[in-house]
Amino acid sequence: MIARASARLASIVSFDAHPPLLRCSGDEDRTTQSLRRRPLSQAIKARANVDVDLSELTFADASLMLDLAMLARRLRKQDRFLRLRGAQPQIRVLIEYVGLQRLPGIMVEPQPTPA
Repeated sequence: MIARASARLASIVSFDAHPPLLRCSGDEDRTTQSLRRRPLSQAIKARANVDVDLSELTFADASLMLDLAMLARRLRKQDRFLRLRGAQPQIRVLIEYVGLQRLPGIMVEPQPTPA
């Protein structure tokens, strides 16, 4: 049971190198911050711009936003940027509250308009 919970937590943030895609899902806060280190380290080494898929992220706190800001800063030093996409409304509010969308090297994909 503990191993299953550990495996589930470990997959909250994942990184795929081709194309560079960081996926955030579930609940992300300070308690899961250590589980983000490996995927974030892999994303720093990306040879292209990195997309961040937030479509399955239901809750986050400022610690995730700070980690994304630091990733963007590191990527910007390599002439790359971070594109945030698929943020649910509550996550979009957090992004705007902490000002992530105003930082250089970060692009927030516009929210689709309802049909």
